[in-house]
Amino acid sequence: MTVIDETDARVAPSALRPVFLTLRLGLHLLVVGLTLFVVVRALLADAPTEVSVTILAVAFLAWYGAGVAAAHRHFPTWARVAWLVALLGLWVAMSFLTPDAAFLAFPLFFLELHVLEAPIAVPLVVITFGLSVWGTATHLGFEVGTILGPLISAGVAIVIGLGYRAMSQETSDRQALILDLLATREELAAASREAGTLAERERLAREIHDTVAQGLSSIQMLLHAAERDVDDERTREKLRLARETAAENLGETRRFIRELTPPSLDEQTLPAALGRLAEAVNEQAEQSGSATRVTFRTSGDPVMLPMAVDATLLRIAQGSLANVLRHADAARAELTLSYLGDEVALDVVDDGIGFDPRAAHREEVDGIAFGLRAMRQRAERQGGSIEIESAPGQGTAVSARIPVEAP
Repeated sequence: MTVIDETDARVAPSALRPVFLTLRLGLHLLVVGLTLFVVVRALLADAPTEVSVTILAVAFLAWYGAGVAAAHRHFPTWARVAWLVALLGLWVAMSFLTPDAAFLAFPLFFLELHVLEAPIAVPLVVITFGLSVWGTATHLGFEVGTILGPLISAGVAIVIGLGYRAMSQETSDRQALILDLLATREELAAASREAGTLAERERLAREIHDTVAQGLSSIQMLLHAAERDVDDERTREKLRLARETAAENLGETRRFIRELTPPSLDEQTLPAALGRLAEAVNEQAEQSGSATRVTFRTSGDPVMLPMAVDATLLRIAQGSLANVLRHADAARAELTLSYLGDEVALDVVDDGIGFDPRAAHREEVDGIAFGLRAMRQRAERQGGSIEIESAPGQGTAVSARIPVEAP
């Protein structure tokens, strides 16, 4: 019922794992060794309580072993306290029968500090210290050693236990940071592959459009002109067949170009894709019974953007509108695409319930608000940025800005 391995489990992959395993093993050996020492002393003294001491010692080790066996399971604080209280009860019973049981107070100090949080463990250590002094004084009377020995042991245990806890927490935090860095590296690698794929697809689409498609279009026009200038019917029929074949291949080429672009951008314009997105969100809101309605508009003179920028803005719009539907409880949302010369801006403004941006930023840093972090990373990969303005009850405004080269 205890959590003796809980701290170590959090840092299992770390380089300090052997240290924690050694400390835990040392604690187990100390408990077993001192318990056996109490039993042997009682048997050698041939005291009338030797049977009772032996029974209590066996019960003490059995209860301790049950806690060790269940260490891989997570139990609430009250269950761990109950386990420790029962263990202390068996130890107090032994202390009542023999003064040698006072030696067990030392590992019990460490056990309490390891199993429980400091605000609960330290007072329990103080109580255990008092019980140890009482047990020893019952048999030997109050002397300096009766109090000083347990006092030094409790002080050493608290210092070492809290130091162990601090080291364990630092190791756990470092391990979490390493895992986060590894995840970030994998995410950046995936983003790099995605950006490379998009760039290559854009290059292929542009090359096919500027060479094959333009060539087929020119051939089609030339054949059409030649068809008008030829009087021979048989020759005109052959020219017509060649022109239709060129037209069919031009259509196939344009289909290849469309397939090389992101699915939502197959109309070759970002405004058209965003307009369809607004319509799709409105349909989804109606089907789900939401009152949210999205309007889309553009401002400025549209320019052709790199495909990677188009895809980034489209994904940011999708993520923002998804958040509006799920969280904002808004009646109205405006999606605006603005061409500002040297940059393009995408704004999503709603009149929903809003939120605390500082809390959202903390969740974003902790990796909880993954959607916000993903949108910010998409914008930053294109050299842009995202700003979020919101307050409880005052709606939310998400503004993404990405620089573009002047046409």
